[in-house]
Amino acid sequence: MKKNLNYLCFVIIINLILSIKVQAHPHSWISLKTKIEGKGSQILGFTMSWTFDSITSAYMLDGEDLSAANKSKTLVKIKDSVMENINLEHYFTYFYDGDSPVKYAFSNQGKLTQNGSKLTLDFYVPLSKPKTISNRPFKLSIFEPSYYVDMSWDSKNDIELSPELNKFCVFKLVEPNPTPEQVTYAMSLGVDEDPDDALGQLFTQTVIINCLLNPSNKDLT
Repeated sequence: MKKNLNYLCFVIIINLILSIKVQAHPHSWISLKTKIEGKGSQILGFTMSWTFDSITSAYMLDGEDLSAANKSKTLVKIKDSVMENINLEHYFTYFYDGDSPVKYAFSNQGKLTQNGSKLTLDFYVPLSKPKTISNRPFKLSIFEPSYYVDMSWDSKNDIELSPELNKFCVFKLVEPNPTPEQVTYAMSLGVDEDPDDALGQLFTQTVIINCLLNPSNKDLT
């Protein structure tokens, strides 16, 4: 897992969790919620909400000052660290216009909150420039390449089009379909083995967005 040390802080934290002797992928879970933002006929970016599992959240807070006087500052500090690292990894977010990857702009807009035993990071991912919709499908996936972190939407209801885009676009959530051999391989990897950066893509969901500029003929299903 040496390569993962360069990833965002929750991936670094996973190295601490390995002392628990987890024997299979993944080691951490993040529940996703995503709103696809747009204005007119242009896609502008994504509003994200990532909720970390209880164990990962506990390690993120371990050793931090959570007193009433300082908890807010502590959460801001952790948020800044996470945002700095996910910027380096392009937010772990892969967005395509047809077959062409779309670039993002830098953003440190975000907020980290605690609800019970779990932490949630809310933030915004802006495109480097607005993307005008066309008859080409857009594809959106969010994943950590080695699959040490499971990043997924619990259901289609966790994905939303902004009101403007909803006039032109529809989407569907496509579940991954790894082969039994790929599943067996992923589950067989020990905690001390080097990461396989081809795994994450095999186990990731994909959002397919189809749009028409003439909403009166909106038949995209």
